[in-house]
Amino acid sequence: MTTLDPVTLAVLNGRLEQIVDEMDATLFRSAFNPIIAEAHDASHGIYHRSTGETLAQGKSGLPIFVGAMAFAVKTVIDKAEKDNDLEDGDVYIFNDPWDGGTHLSDFRLVQPIFRKGKVFCWIASVGHWHDVGGAVPGNYNPAATEAFQEGFVCPPVKLFRGGLYQQDIQAMLEANSRLPMSLYGDLNAQINALNLGAQRLHAILDEYTDDVIDEAMIALKDRAERLMRREIEGLPDGVYQATDYMDNDGVVDEELKLSLKITIAGDEMELDFSGSAGSCLGPINISKATTHAACYVAMKHVFDEIPANAGAMVPVNVVIPEDSILAATAPKPVGGYTETILRLIDLVFQAMSEAAPQRTNGCAYGTINALSIAGRRSDSGAPWVMFSFFGGGHGGSANEDGLQHGNAPISTATIPPLEILEAAYPVVFRQWALRPDSGGPGKYRGGLGAIYEIELLEENAQAFLFGERARTSPPGVLGGKPAALNKFFYDTEGAEQPISPPMASKIVGIPMKRGMRLRLETPGGGGYGCPKDRSRQSIRADLEAGYISESAAARDYGDLA
Repeated sequence: MTTLDPVTLAVLNGRLEQIVDEMDATLFRSAFNPIIAEAHDASHGIYHRSTGETLAQGKSGLPIFVGAMAFAVKTVIDKAEKDNDLEDGDVYIFNDPWDGGTHLSDFRLVQPIFRKGKVFCWIASVGHWHDVGGAVPGNYNPAATEAFQEGFVCPPVKLFRGGLYQQDIQAMLEANSRLPMSLYGDLNAQINALNLGAQRLHAILDEYTDDVIDEAMIALKDRAERLMRREIEGLPDGVYQATDYMDNDGVVDEELKLSLKITIAGDEMELDFSGSAGSCLGPINISKATTHAACYVAMKHVFDEIPANAGAMVPVNVVIPEDSILAATAPKPVGGYTETILRLIDLVFQAMSEAAPQRTNGCAYGTINALSIAGRRSDSGAPWVMFSFFGGGHGGSANEDGLQHGNAPISTATIPPLEILEAAYPVVFRQWALRPDSGGPGKYRGGLGAIYEIELLEENAQAFLFGERARTSPPGVLGGKPAALNKFFYDTEGAEQPISPPMASKIVGIPMKRGMRLRLETPGGGGYGCPKDRSRQSIRADLEAGYISESAAARDYGDLA
């Protein structure tokens, strides 16, 4: 038991979170890449000195990174112990997706914080870099059958040795990117975030002493575990199951099954993914670390009041079948990890809807629709790569309709503004609007997806899409209906009408010429509760706002007279 009083503990918790929030803000303000600077596809945290467990995270970074980073930090801890060469001022860098990572675009910097000659804790930064080589600009290659087709692999190496910067490491990284200046800016922004985090940590340790902060970190983890056990204990014991499907793996056009069985017994819970598809050829595999991280995020959605640290997952056992789509090993491709972890969160929402109906919601739109358009400037020959992700609807909940045009529930990131994209790249958005009739009907309707139409202004380019939910709709829960499917269309020479990809949601190398357009119609969220229980007033308001059409209202809700 802690000797710290509750007020002091709350103050220290806030101070630690503030350190990480400042690290987030430092990176967002100084990164060159819009995916970090505008969309906030990055994260920071403070981690335990020997286990790598998450001790504190910020409120602005991606939660999926925080869950995965505990495994990444442990990877560095193990390497440092094996090499026996750790010293103050070291900083490790790597993007290995199978050992504490997510996919190759996400680069991690991990630094020990030394006090009195010993490691007190670790701090870490992770950010999505714009381009790290591979066959597809922007690195979302839906046709990859091995990771080497997605980008270059960097194992844990020292970027700083005893405080001395290793310039050759930076040179190697830049040589493997189509956009070395973007890489340079993001790398230095992450270094600055670590420097600030180290300064702030040393300041709070000097103020309160190492022993007090250490005790606070242990107490905060224990508190999260106790609260989580109390929440689980309040749910009915039982077994709750759900099954969902991925469209395909981008290589073989066959759906892939994901299965979840949740067992609640007393104050403990088990998430068992046995029965899920085996590892596949294409890049929708994910590592065990990523699967654990996705479960952490899903639990935080269901139990939103639980503090965000490693203690929250102590009462939760995760069963991951070997050689499955959820336990990828090198060199299996994992570039589309975002699509698979979104489906895992959907499974948790579906399975938990019977056990905790007031805590869950219809499934969100279920795909980031990673879109790359790339080419060379006609005036200078310089390469350009527009990589972005796009929004959709969130599911209805026990109290209200789902969020319209939100970002994916794996993150707190924002959708890059069209003004930023148009200013940075030779494209123009001809449409950026809500998509009528895309939200799942229910007592509480799912939020609407969006329509994006993008026109090329340059002479030539190629486009690449990595999406999902074009074959199986985002489900509703407790009688709520599914949302609309994902749709993608593109112009092609000789065709009278835009066409769709043979793989429905994934395609490589669409040739584009000036004036050609791409059109995304993203899914909404699944509904919550039976549509017949929706109020007449809400239906009429949806009609007046243009959220649903007259025909959809009659089909889904019946006679309004």
